[in-house]
Amino acid sequence: MIEISTRTFPVRWLACLTLLLLPAAGYAEDSAWKPVPQGDPTSWPAWRGPLGDGLSEAKNVPTKWSATENLAWQTPLAGWGDSTPAIVGDHVFLTLQNDANELRLLRLDAATGQVELNILVDNAETPREAPRRSSQKFHNLHNMASPSPVVSGDSVVVHFGNGLLATYSLDGEERWRHNLQSEYGEYTIWWGHANSPVVFDGMVISVCMQDSLADLRKNPVESYVVAHDLKTGERRWFTKRMPEGTAEELDAYTTPLLVQKDGHTQIIIMGGNALDAYNPQTGKQLWHLPKLVGGRTVTGPVLGDGTIFTTRGMRKPLLAVKLAEFKGLVPEEAIEWTVEKTTPDTPSPVFLDGMLFTVTDDGIANCYDAETGDLHWRERLGGNFKASPVAADGKIYFINIDGKCIVVAAKTEFEEVAVNQLNDTTIASPAIAHGKLFIRGKKSLYCIGN
Repeated sequence: MIEISTRTFPVRWLACLTLLLLPAAGYAEDSAWKPVPQGDPTSWPAWRGPLGDGLSEAKNVPTKWSATENLAWQTPLAGWGDSTPAIVGDHVFLTLQNDANELRLLRLDAATGQVELNILVDNAETPREAPRRSSQKFHNLHNMASPSPVVSGDSVVVHFGNGLLATYSLDGEERWRHNLQSEYGEYTIWWGHANSPVVFDGMVISVCMQDSLADLRKNPVESYVVAHDLKTGERRWFTKRMPEGTAEELDAYTTPLLVQKDGHTQIIIMGGNALDAYNPQTGKQLWHLPKLVGGRTVTGPVLGDGTIFTTRGMRKPLLAVKLAEFKGLVPEEAIEWTVEKTTPDTPSPVFLDGMLFTVTDDGIANCYDAETGDLHWRERLGGNFKASPVAADGKIYFINIDGKCIVVAAKTEFEEVAVNQLNDTTIASPAIAHGKLFIRGKKSLYCIGN
């Protein structure tokens, strides 16, 4: 087997890292970092599910389906988008943009697929052409409805690529709205703003990571993290995020990851050549790992066994950072291992049972030992991929752009469980709730159920 893992954590660093990164007292080695629950584990309240990691606790999730088999319902959509549906209780919430450039929020019955609410949130045209490095223009594969909705308690949070951020009650009553472009400046991200918000402790936390244009103007464009009160919309805090880099390197389409240990929560962000963490209560930066130069970053970070896995963007190295009590500047030697080649540009990784699964945009799936980075297997699945894989009941679901989903056993040897096909374009990541699989296509929303 060809060795593709590079160990970058020399023994000589063990002692000094312990002194640099761990507190003098009170640190327990068995105190684990864990994802922060975003809702009921049987639900899918936000992009990448209840823990923000693409995992579901559901059992007996269907592995075989087609247009005539195990299709619980199919609901045509009068519009499209790449946002993942949020499923909580009896409801499915979905955002889209239609041909009239209306940005809409839909509520569907989770059991039948019937559309119960269809709310006009805003109007906006998706810019497909723009002068280079002056304002955002959208890649043809997505539109204003790329950020995924979040359901928290009795609130539904929606965000769109025009900057509109708003909340609604479960019954569709608007509570508040802001436009982040109007308040903090026009987006300069090259291929269209697409970051999804997260909710923590009564706050909606949003990120904007974009070209600073620092080489073109006196006052650089700001990237930032901002928190609003979930109930009132009042701004709770605002933090500039200005890592080193130029041009498209600073663009990122990732969603923050909430992690906790010993009751203390951090919000971890990847993008702009840096991995860093913030106190979600105050917005204060806690630590940062800079100089992760790659390119614009689409793959988001994931947590597994106390380790953050992410890529440096633009198919650059996949890396693993074992979390400790970091403070301030984190040395590059904190990176435990890297994989240099065959890394994803768009789909995020998924971690399960000590294994890390990835798929490249051109359809090469990989399974790594999460502790060492050693390759267990590599397999060409075929097709092009943008959706992030999800995992449930010991299986990984990889879905490509053409509606083909390959289900693979979460094992150290490649084992194909099933291959399924829907006649649709599938770019959004799947969702799993109530033992069913929800797949968002360009034409329809599908519910797969035994």
